[in-house]
Amino acid sequence: MERRRILQGAAVAAAGALLPASVRATAATTGAVDYPAAHWVPASASNYTVSSRPSAYPVQYVIIHVTQETFSDTVSIFQNPAKQVSAHYLVRSGDGYIDQCVREKDVAWHAGNWDYNTRSIGIEHEGWVDQPSYFTDSMYEQSALLTASICNRYNIPKDRAHILGHAEVPGTDHTDPGPHWDWVRYIRLVNLLGTG
Repeated sequence: MERRRILQGAAVAAAGALLPASVRATAATTGAVDYPAAHWVPASASNYTVSSRPSAYPVQYVIIHVTQETFSDTVSIFQNPAKQVSAHYLVRSGDGYIDQCVREKDVAWHAGNWDYNTRSIGIEHEGWVDQPSYFTDSMYEQSALLTASICNRYNIPKDRAHILGHAEVPGTDHTDPGPHWDWVRYIRLVNLLGTG
């Protein structure tokens, strides 16, 4: 029995070694998420700053963004080292599916303001600021669960003073999440869903 288990283990290890390096690297990092419902799809290491938050910088805000791109195009942008942009999370419109692209301990380049980048978690949402049909129930609910989890883990108050739109970051020229983002609904969901 022991010999069989050893041989089976060796066969699994040998099969894994036959996989291309890129597949092995992806498989090795699939569990590297800070939020259990997220899926690890890493941004290019050229698009964020490695850090040790919250010891290096306190995490005090969640910043809400809208991509102005499709979900898949946003992932491609985050993975392109020439773009110099990333966010910690990306939420898909249709079903609320969540990718994590930067670990929370690291500083994503999302706010356009270094001070806010260091002290926040950035969440991008698939869609366009002038197309409210992208802001689906699933997106709001899954994003609110994510934001509530972040707030709970970093003791961030679940209010509009700490959950900001990109447009509210000092020095930004962005308008997202825009006039169609339902802030009252969103903050209500963050508080309602974040109690469990």
